[in-house]
Amino acid sequence: MAGVVTGDTPLRAAHPGRPSVDQNPASPRPRPVSGARPAPVHATPGDPASGEPASPVGSAGKRFKTRHLSMMALGSAIGAGFFLGTGVAVSEAGPAVLVSYVLAALLAISVMYALAELAAALPSTGSFSTYAEAGIGRWAGFTVGWLYWFTLIMVLGMEITGAAGIFVNWFPAVPQWTVALAVVVVLGGVNLLAAGDFGEVEAWLAGVKVFTIVAFLAIGLGLVSGIIPGRPESVADNVLGHGGWAPHGLAGIAVGLLAIITSFGGIEIVTIAAAESEEPQRAMGQAIRSVIWRILVFYVGSVVLMICLLPWNSDEMRSNPFASVLDMAGIPAVGRIMEAVVFVALVSAFSANIYASSRMAYSLSARGMGARWLLGGSVPSAAPVPEEGDARSVVAHEGASGDLSRGRTPRRAVSVSIALALVSVGLNWWLPEALLGILLNAIGMSLLVVWLFVVVSQMRLHPTLVRDTTLSIRMPGWPWLGWVVLVALGAIAVLMAWSPSGRPQLIGVAALTALIAGLYTLRQHWLLRRAARD
Repeated sequence: MAGVVTGDTPLRAAHPGRPSVDQNPASPRPRPVSGARPAPVHATPGDPASGEPASPVGSAGKRFKTRHLSMMALGSAIGAGFFLGTGVAVSEAGPAVLVSYVLAALLAISVMYALAELAAALPSTGSFSTYAEAGIGRWAGFTVGWLYWFTLIMVLGMEITGAAGIFVNWFPAVPQWTVALAVVVVLGGVNLLAAGDFGEVEAWLAGVKVFTIVAFLAIGLGLVSGIIPGRPESVADNVLGHGGWAPHGLAGIAVGLLAIITSFGGIEIVTIAAAESEEPQRAMGQAIRSVIWRILVFYVGSVVLMICLLPWNSDEMRSNPFASVLDMAGIPAVGRIMEAVVFVALVSAFSANIYASSRMAYSLSARGMGARWLLGGSVPSAAPVPEEGDARSVVAHEGASGDLSRGRTPRRAVSVSIALALVSVGLNWWLPEALLGILLNAIGMSLLVVWLFVVVSQMRLHPTLVRDTTLSIRMPGWPWLGWVVLVALGAIAVLMAWSPSGRPQLIGVAALTALIAGLYTLRQHWLLRRAARD
């Protein structure tokens, strides 16, 4: 099968029975996306040689509805880290942590707009990995895809360990390992359902978190306004007392920013799911617009109420500010209520991450960068390599074969994620603390690497997308906003290098990223040698 031919690119042929590899794996130089348009070819939509932006999924089976994507986006943004880590961030920076949250929210929204622009124009199960391959090079798609996959697999173990620990606190007689196994089996089964059924379950789990935040905001406003009695100190004393608005100065704001930036992780999952939705462009547009203003209201609004109602340096703020505010209003059993909410947040995140990790592994395999076995039965043993810089060719190759192309759930990819989730639980229990700490540091800031690739990919692909398609979503402020985001990510990296707690995370994620990129180079070298022998 011939590769796609562009006006200034030589033909890259895939020999029958041989794996297609990059001609120069040691120097994966990205091609500019503004080059010549692909030459006309006679192919049906969905064929890898076609210029049509075929969807990676077939027409059969139940797909995500727009409502599912909106709730998944919102639920992913409200994770357990939001409920457990907000008070710690306030304790580090004081009331001025509000500045940290606004900056982090604006950064996350900017990245989300960049990713949504690409996802609406080119729906792909591989999402940012696919766009990095098309806009930067195959090495970039390989690196960011497997980095994200490894991060999710490690996080799966922590989420199940946390959820099982909460359940055992309620029922001490139940062994923790049985709870972990039960959660993995149940939610793994949910992930084996059709996309629409999985989306329905995720939407209800997200609804629990949304309801909790809305109730918290309503009760907090009642306490601040005096409609609900129980506030022990005035708002002015809480905000300006106890050392002032910024008791630790700019250093405190910087530390707070590092503490909360990763809490915005998860919103990228909606762009992975968009490829399996009924109307990707419409669903993506509604999801991104709804999640943006709700993130601002939910995150920033909750922090404002905490600062107004609790002293920033109190034990209540550091330990459990949500429960403390509800207890202030006289809500009974607030401790159990918040434990239940955190439990739901953990299992919801676990289910979403099973979905995201399985789809990312599937997409990488479909694009010739993983095990073809994950695609299901009756697929070619070797994947042709699409032309770098041709985004539509990359997406079309992803959807050319496999379970998703037939409208089926990728059961093998899901099963692998489920099995590795159990392994990750074991690693959380059995690994020496020092080694586990190294792994956690390596994945702690991997989100920033993903964001970096997203923004660079969008900046490289945007001119071609504007020329060839009508964009339903556009990243505002082109082209300067992309550069602002890159500068902001660089500034965060500098802050991490300066911070004693952030430095190990920076070193860890840099080493892990370099390791995966090195594996790509070694893999390409091995494939070239094997092809030469054949």
